[in-house]
Amino acid sequence: MSQDNQNIYRTTPARTGKMMAIMIGICLIGGMIFFGMWDYWTSYQAPVVAQMAGESEYKLAPGVATGKQISIDLNFIESSDFSTFAFNALPGEEGNNPTINANVGDEIIFNVANAGKSYHAFGVTKADEGYTGIIPGTEVASASNPLKPGESGTSKFIPSEEGTYYYICTVPGHREQGMVGEIIVGPAQSNAPAEAAAPTGIHHDFTVDFVNSSDFTILAFNALPGEEGHNPEFKVKSGDEITFSAANVGKSYHAFGIVSDPENYNNILWNSAIASASNPLKPGQSGSVTFIAGAPGTYYYVCTVPGHALQGMKGSFVVE
Repeated sequence: MSQDNQNIYRTTPARTGKMMAIMIGICLIGGMIFFGMWDYWTSYQAPVVAQMAGESEYKLAPGVATGKQISIDLNFIESSDFSTFAFNALPGEEGNNPTINANVGDEIIFNVANAGKSYHAFGVTKADEGYTGIIPGTEVASASNPLKPGESGTSKFIPSEEGTYYYICTVPGHREQGMVGEIIVGPAQSNAPAEAAAPTGIHHDFTVDFVNSSDFTILAFNALPGEEGHNPEFKVKSGDEITFSAANVGKSYHAFGIVSDPENYNNILWNSAIASASNPLKPGQSGSVTFIAGAPGTYYYVCTVPGHALQGMKGSFVVE
């Protein structure tokens, strides 16, 4: 009679229970660590995903920066039913998703605030669709850690090449719902501006009024075209101290600033702004600003609300 010499291994129910408890504990602890760091895992795309999505390595070429600054105020807003998102104003309203004009090397400073009731984040991209390819340094918050209602932030962007860029909400889907605006970047300015003179100690006080025609098709300063005092020319010396006082005696919203190009109303010089396109002077309101006139040249005082300079709210400001 033969005997089976095969070894048989046995364990007890207690040992099996302990092993199962250990395995379950390891799974629970690992899961807690993983999901506890969920924001970290989702903050960055895998390199291959980023490449497929068109994310670019954006670098500013040495010597490109011009020193010129363009300050932009942007507010995240939504329609009452949350079907439409936008910056500053809803589609069809004045100031919706303002177009920003700049040149290569100009520094664009974005002051963004969540004035809505949803969560939002901000960034600049060259991609004409989607929410990827955000240029480093332009981010304010992120999709995984967005701005809550009432929160705000600032970012800076210096374009290194000509073309069209886009400022967007980087929360997935919000760009498609309307949170996107264009940044049109022209060539670098080839002629370096003349240097500003030292302060002269001379002070000038100037006053302008925002006015409009009865049908709102013509806008102007002080008087309508053909009337005495229409868009007066101001002349000063480089280094003079200037105080501009502006009053809104019309029925629309307005803001004031000195610019080098009347079509580029975002590039306000010498901290000469009174109000802004996103926080303008209402009818009956007024304001003033004091600054030192910069380098010699012909400049323009304009209404910085988009489109108003083109409707006639611009006059010459000559610095000799």
